[in-house]
Amino acid sequence: MKRQKRRHRRHLLKSMVGTSVVGLLLPIKQAIGLNEKRLSFYHTHTGETLDVTFARGGEFIRPALEKVNEFLSDFRSGDVTEIDPELLNLIFDIRESLGSQGRYEVISAYRSPTTNDMLRSRGSGVAKNSQHLLGKAIDVRLDDVELPKLRDAALAQQRGGVGYYAKSNFVHIDTGRVRRW
Repeated sequence: MKRQKRRHRRHLLKSMVGTSVVGLLLPIKQAIGLNEKRLSFYHTHTGETLDVTFARGGEFIRPALEKVNEFLSDFRSGDVTEIDPELLNLIFDIRESLGSQGRYEVISAYRSPTTNDMLRSRGSGVAKNSQHLLGKAIDVRLDDVELPKLRDAALAQQRGGVGYYAKSNFVHIDTGRVRRW
């Protein structure tokens, strides 16, 4: 009887240790997965797509940011600039707040001064000192979210400018000062 109790105790102890180790590792695995930030894009003018993990564990991934810079370059001139990483965080957070897994359809992101001037000369609605010139703005829609919901989610973030262009079917989002139009 004593031998049986000892075996039972040893088995119980081994089970407890095993469960503790698994219990410690599980949150680490979950934390790694939860701290990964991924976005998918489709560029409406070039037809190109990009699916990129741009941050992990609270740190931006430099090679991924370089891919984003290329993808969001001025499609008219080919000029590239550094896209504000906080813009990526912002549109990631907007999508998360909507419970979306959708892909952002990009109408415009970085604009060179030449492109911005050309667009300004063709009509109104293009700011002389646009946030697009600084790599801090993107004009998008989200393929699984209605445009007014995307606008409202962007406004709720209170982290930059939000422009609503219902007739042109996009929302402007930037990391400049908080404002709306």
